[in-house]
Amino acid sequence: MNESLTTLIAEPWPDYALLDSGHGRKLERYGRFRFIRPEPQAMWAPAGDDWAADGDFIGASDEEGGGRWHLSRDVPRGGWHMRWEELRFLAQCTPFRHLAFFPDMAPQWQWMRDRTAEGDEMLNLFGYTGVGSLALAGKGARVTHVDASKKSVEAGKENAALSDMGDRPIRWMVDDAVKFAAREVRRERRYTGIMLDPPKFGRGPDGEVWRLEEHLPGLITHCRNLLDEKSRFLVLTVYAVRMSALAIGELVAQATAHLGGRVEVGEMAVREEARGLLLPTAIFARWVRD
Repeated sequence: MNESLTTLIAEPWPDYALLDSGHGRKLERYGRFRFIRPEPQAMWAPAGDDWAADGDFIGASDEEGGGRWHLSRDVPRGGWHMRWEELRFLAQCTPFRHLAFFPDMAPQWQWMRDRTAEGDEMLNLFGYTGVGSLALAGKGARVTHVDASKKSVEAGKENAALSDMGDRPIRWMVDDAVKFAAREVRRERRYTGIMLDPPKFGRGPDGEVWRLEEHLPGLITHCRNLLDEKSRFLVLTVYAVRMSALAIGELVAQATAHLGGRVEVGEMAVREEARGLLLPTAIFARWVRD
């Protein structure tokens, strides 16, 4: 494993920007709307005082991640259209303070697209609303999209229709990621690339419990067995702040040692428009065969 750390920076694009950050909050633009959300990493002072917004997420006082949105009447409760490259998808204020996609993933989407060719078989575990799956399908890949939430999978199908990709070869699976990966191993399936973006805690469609620190090593073992000498990459992103990029890098490095290639590790960040500073969002490890 390369011991140097890489920073992947999500730059502003026409439909998204981190406008300002500080004092534990961030101000972002999603399309024509501006939102304020809690951000513990923003320990500095904000650049300015003009934080007029269309919505503000007020976190709960406990540590369970609860809270609620305070939205202007102009914000469509059913979502609004966004664009990244040629992809179209819905943004929406969700009960979990997110907006139905993660803009800091844009550099990862582009990196995977650069390594994707027509007919490749790709697996997206914890695929959420499918923007990553569409990014790969747009390059001609056959994609298996897995998420435990039926609502998220239906949102992925809707995003595919918005992007005129409803006829692309995407398998939309409502399933537990660990169980699905284990079944694919037994079927002796192989994938050209795998991306996984697991939550810290979650539940499968049948009540299966997912705890990142407990279950990630086993899932990576399954993923290792779904790769072979023709595979090109595995991308793992983690948003749990108690884990280290070096730790997940070593996990991926040991799992892929027999495949050759190399492992990159580091942080993901979004560049703030106001000052150009970097707001860290997640850690990542990815194996690649150049």
